Amino acid sequence: MIGYVTVGTNDFARAARFYDALLGELGARRMMDFEGFVVWGKPGAAALAIAKPFDGKPATVGNGVMVAMAAGSKADVDKLYAKAMELGATDEGKPGPRGDTFYAAYFRDPDGNKLNFFHMG
Repeated sequence: MIGYVTVGTNDFARAARFYDALLGELGARRMMDFEGFVVWGKPGAAALAIAKPFDGKPATVGNGVMVAMAAGSKADVDKLYAKAMELGATDEGKPGPRGDTFYAAYFRDPDGNKLNFFHMG
């Protein structure tokens, strides 16, 4: 149902490097690459994009907004969270169980956008 999610950035080059390295760990690649807008994904799956806001105003973080990305296993959640931290993300909740079947890790990208990696099962 979701085609893609876009997060804003005020430092386009830094954000592009961050997501190239992080989403590459999931096997995602740049599917669209324009000045001020890049989309990463895999064929047939939802994608993630970065953009400078169209209105020309600074990008800001939406309070309560989060992008959740599925990982193949708990070990993948751990690995992806560690990669995000290595790339300059900040912790919003270390990897661990949240309930009986949900395992997740939460972080903010260098622009302050909140994301998580999760595994159900």
